[in-house]
Amino acid sequence: MKKKLIIKNGTIITLDSENRIIDGDVVIEDGVITQVGERIDYPDAVESTTEETEEPEKIDATGRIILPGFVQTHIHLCQTLFRGSADDMALIDWLKKRIWPMEAAHTPESIYASARLGIAEIIRGGTTTALTMESVNHTGEVFRAVDESGFRAIVGKCMMDKGNDVPKGLREKTDSSIAESIRLAEEWHGRDDDRIRYGFAPRFAVSCTRGLLEQVAHLSVKHELMVHTHASENLDEIRMVFKATGKRNIEYLHDVGLTGNRSVFAHCIHLDDYEMELMHKTGTHVSHCPSSNLKLASGIARVSEMLERGISVSFGADGAPCNNRLDMFTEMRTAALLQKVLKGSRTLPAWRALRMATIDGANALGLANIIGSIEPGKKADLQLLNLDHLHTSPHPNPVSAIVYAADRTNIETVIVNGRTLMRDGILTTLDESQVIEKGKYEAGRLFERIEL
Repeated sequence: MKKKLIIKNGTIITLDSENRIIDGDVVIEDGVITQVGERIDYPDAVESTTEETEEPEKIDATGRIILPGFVQTHIHLCQTLFRGSADDMALIDWLKKRIWPMEAAHTPESIYASARLGIAEIIRGGTTTALTMESVNHTGEVFRAVDESGFRAIVGKCMMDKGNDVPKGLREKTDSSIAESIRLAEEWHGRDDDRIRYGFAPRFAVSCTRGLLEQVAHLSVKHELMVHTHASENLDEIRMVFKATGKRNIEYLHDVGLTGNRSVFAHCIHLDDYEMELMHKTGTHVSHCPSSNLKLASGIARVSEMLERGISVSFGADGAPCNNRLDMFTEMRTAALLQKVLKGSRTLPAWRALRMATIDGANALGLANIIGSIEPGKKADLQLLNLDHLHTSPHPNPVSAIVYAADRTNIETVIVNGRTLMRDGILTTLDESQVIEKGKYEAGRLFERIEL
């Protein structure tokens, strides 16, 4: 039986190739957008001679903005329980003294609770899709949380087969890391009409052998899977990679075969001109995480220059212990303001930032043909916003209001694959109070196990 959802009388910010804004309706059938337009004429009940159709569900979006769901291209759901536990530290110390010991202390129960807490937060913030790097162990529990929530995600098991000061619980052998990654891909990739996907996630060059990276490069092509890694986030990291390989990060990752249009490199703050040219030439995508970069004092990425060179740049919030919130509104606003300080007030205008948060993120994940804009034939991954709040009134330019003034309190409804995950501010697939309480409980138990 066909399921039909009609969203009526909204202001539709399509994010299509023409950036059209339409006052009208969106019709969704079996999770796919079938019509977008002004005052679409449709009967109260749809009859079909070939297929039975349920009476359509209707959402009155009068006075509301209908926007594509946000697409985050770099997060760590496994780290949500660590929020507020690794403040005021630089990257390498942050990893060695806090994040790695905490990840090593995870159990299946704690990582499941962490993922649910993160997913609930980002759904409430209008994110409908994320590329997420998990820890070395228990990644199946993250997939389970994604599956149950109805959220769209590309999930990868973190890969770490070398490194100093790595806790015992995170130390891997190359072959076992590869084998577990392939097992997870075979189990989960393509689940639920391709809503759930797998992506290889070697942590960064410092914690992976050349052999592992080369195998990942080969397997990503063989299995047509994404590669998600960190690169050039911190000057100490760059020095470590250069000492070990004689090359800068991007040059080294290119040398082992990891650059390309299936790859997303998080951060990319400290790139020289040659590395930028490599990124552009190979079609490698950058995930810009401005709040994390500021909090860890890593630096400010040359985003406006990347965009001018034709490099694909999208947004990610990174993890809860280095941000400390998984909020796309924060990332859009922060990115735009930082680039204006660097390059002038006309740099990274609101429309450009909003595209980076939606269709550009979808493009980075190889999903621009199915999500990221509101167009017939695409999956119904949408959010409805109410801008009639004190902090967003008046709003003569809704795009400006969304990028520079709005926050998660403006979001009322979130839809993924045509399924409502939040309606009128209430999560529908997750019990918010239970998610919070379970998260607090598992965080307490985790910190009893931790070895700092």
